[in-house]
Amino acid sequence: MSYSPLNALSPLDGRYAGKLNQLRPLMSEQGYMHRRVQVEVAWFISLSDAQFAEFKPLSPGARTYLLGLVKNFSGTDAAAIKEIEKTTNHDVKAVEYWIKSKFEARPELQAAGEFVHFACTSEDINNTSHALQLKSSREQVLLPALDKLVAQLREMALAHADEPMLSRTHGQTASPTTVGKEIANVVVRLNNAREKIAGVQLMAKMNGAVGNFNAHLAAWPDFDWEGFSRHVIETPEPLGLGLTFQPYSIQIEPHDYMAELFDAVARCNTILIDFARDVWGYVSVGYFKQRLKDGEIGSSTMPHKVNPIDFENAEGNLGLANALLRHMSEKLPISRWQRDLTDSTVLRNMGVALGYAVLAYNAMSVGLNKLELNREILQDDLNTSWEVLAEPIQTVMRRYGVQGAYEKLKEVTRGKIVTAEALHGLIRSLEIPEPEKQRLLAMTPASYTGMAAELAKRIKN
Repeated sequence: MSYSPLNALSPLDGRYAGKLNQLRPLMSEQGYMHRRVQVEVAWFISLSDAQFAEFKPLSPGARTYLLGLVKNFSGTDAAAIKEIEKTTNHDVKAVEYWIKSKFEARPELQAAGEFVHFACTSEDINNTSHALQLKSSREQVLLPALDKLVAQLREMALAHADEPMLSRTHGQTASPTTVGKEIANVVVRLNNAREKIAGVQLMAKMNGAVGNFNAHLAAWPDFDWEGFSRHVIETPEPLGLGLTFQPYSIQIEPHDYMAELFDAVARCNTILIDFARDVWGYVSVGYFKQRLKDGEIGSSTMPHKVNPIDFENAEGNLGLANALLRHMSEKLPISRWQRDLTDSTVLRNMGVALGYAVLAYNAMSVGLNKLELNREILQDDLNTSWEVLAEPIQTVMRRYGVQGAYEKLKEVTRGKIVTAEALHGLIRSLEIPEPEKQRLLAMTPASYTGMAAELAKRIKN
């Protein structure tokens, strides 16, 4: 069977392939190979600058050529490495051999060929490559998609800051809020979650087979290999890797930072699941209408329907993302003794987890663009819920020492259809100052929104 999106095993490379074109070059097998080449080249060039008598500094032309191998890495190059792997049956060794193959007809590089992958274990290359993949994916895809979503929500919060809306706690009518304030709640939560995602330091180690620089010191016992390793890892790209040095490890980097990052993304996703379900409910009760593009069909049999499919799609994909993210955050920091391979196959699914998250962010963004506020339904809901004013009336009664305020309001409102007339009759009978009576009489469910509008408007920045 020849490959096509129609027979892809994963929907990320099938049905949704076109929606993840930004992520695929970064988190795919080719993206992994690309980062391995980058790490090997950075290590090789740095070794040439370490003032070893046996490895003289590379010429400017050689440096430019090597950096070009990274900058111009292509699908053809990835395929060539994969072809070498058929013989080596070792993916990192295949990268090493491919780099050395690029030294042909370049005597300066050929003479230094044995310094490619010098003193490195495979995990020195792999862990740094994974960190680079996560770095580029976070900066170029994940956070921009999240930022777009937050910007949309902030715009909606400000636009609807003054739009009164009936709240529901435990599914029952409750003190009114505004549409903008409820969206602002989500904006603030997402901003906090975003800071956690962006703030995770991406760690890397290059310290040999069990983390002690054994082979390095065997070659040059008096050289500061720890300082050198830190330099390569923390020097900004392209000459270094622009990551954070991990000084203590077994053969593998402990992956604690990965767990922190994946947990942070999962927490963000949980906030969005909560929001997706709320929007679904608001669409269901008619608070929001949905705009359709010409030609779109809401239901195969019911022409009147416009289903909230973007929010349903987002919720489902966020759940898939979190299942993988949480498994990785629990599994990756665990390794038997100094090394086992259980992390390797799991790490190859980082792109799948992030892919489902990005797919969900984009689906939710599309869904938000279709929403249109239905003010008539919002107002009708408020106008039939006068019972929510029992709260302010009994609170004012308490202020002025009216005995049994809560109980009196419960008797009038609980389990009954409450009308404006009934409440107004109660207010007029109260022994409270006349100005307070007039203030309560002027109150409506739509006006009883507290600081909601003000709080919504605070999130301008």
